[in-house]
Amino acid sequence: MNHSPGSIVAVVLLFISFSLSARVPDDYYSIVRGNSGSERTIAVITDIHFLSPRLAVEGEALYAFEKSTGRNVTDQHQVLDQVLGDLIREKPAILLLTGDITNHGERQSHLDFIEKLRPLQKRGTRIFVIPGNHDINIPDAKAYSDVKATPVESISKEEFAKLYLSFGYGDALKRDPASLSYLTAVDEDTWLLCFDSNRYDEYTTGSISGGRIRPQTMTWALSLLQEAKEKGVRVIGMMHHGLVEHMAYQAAFFPDYLVDDWQRNADILADAGLKVIFTGHFHSSDISRHTSPAGNTIYDVETASLAQYPFAWRIMTMNDTTLSIDTRFVNDIPGNARFEEESRQRLETVTRRVAQRKLNALGMPLPAATMEALTEVIVKLNMMHVRGDETPDPAMERAIRMFASLLGDEADIEEFTFDFPPEDNNVVIPLKKGVM
Repeated sequence: MNHSPGSIVAVVLLFISFSLSARVPDDYYSIVRGNSGSERTIAVITDIHFLSPRLAVEGEALYAFEKSTGRNVTDQHQVLDQVLGDLIREKPAILLLTGDITNHGERQSHLDFIEKLRPLQKRGTRIFVIPGNHDINIPDAKAYSDVKATPVESISKEEFAKLYLSFGYGDALKRDPASLSYLTAVDEDTWLLCFDSNRYDEYTTGSISGGRIRPQTMTWALSLLQEAKEKGVRVIGMMHHGLVEHMAYQAAFFPDYLVDDWQRNADILADAGLKVIFTGHFHSSDISRHTSPAGNTIYDVETASLAQYPFAWRIMTMNDTTLSIDTRFVNDIPGNARFEEESRQRLETVTRRVAQRKLNALGMPLPAATMEALTEVIVKLNMMHVRGDETPDPAMERAIRMFASLLGDEADIEEFTFDFPPEDNNVVIPLKKGVM
């Protein structure tokens, strides 16, 4: 396989949150709070990948699982307990869970996770869930409690809706006949449109990462958005898979993290009046905006996973004109002073392994030393992306220029930004035109 210098630079950029679009003025997303209407507090957690302690007992099987995934199950449980404790203190009106609730669809993990949510629910927080690709009909769900992993029972689509009856499905205003999508009311002025973008009905030997919005589901959703427009009701959305690209070349190199035909779907939903959608799946703290040819803008607010570094969640305030987003990171847990460093190192190790595998599969004709250096650049860039608000440092810029030079290409860093607008972690998003 032959690669031109330009194509190899593109491979580097696929791991970089470079944006070729024009820079946004620094004050465009300045914090402006609307003056009208009441405020609602909304929290988001996602990609918890909860593995029940009953299915995770110290031993060879669990050790192999943790090594391959870069996760530490004990740490995950502590992080989740800490975040749920914070949520009890914050008392948000709404909590959204955008999928991958369980590690790999284990029935016991679903049951035990639901019990963890009960105290928050009993204190008045309304909780809404949508499944991810790791939650339903998983053929290879496992327990890790012996020398080897052993099969355990998963759940069906119908069982998911039944188990999570009090987490959105029981009081839905409308249910989609074609999927587990549903519509519910946040309050008298706001609806929440929850898309089921998963392909669990196609699973045979394992889960499928890719997602899509079924044509029937889109027709159903558009009818609801039209009804909302006629009634003067605002609609916000949530879905497991990304609706909008969050980095350059994502659709080409990471298509499984976006819904199929993402650009067309984003245009349709933006033009139908959907302003913001909360997503997960890519395990990164990133917000990206997309404007349709008709001039309508939708924001994809992607939240990082609670299963790995940087262990992020979001707390937001929504009023009639704006959505104010504050991102929280779990940087320490009791009894482990090196938690952040260790979890970061685990993710770096997994990222390095994945990058090496992807680069080797491309068959690029580069010397071993150059390939190793390129891998390290990719690792550093990914670690920046998962935490959000990527800012290049001089060493990173020099490394990118070096690769471009080695390949007979030129890289003008000033032509790129390391992050699609807007900011990722602390930002106010306009919900009405002309607010900012």
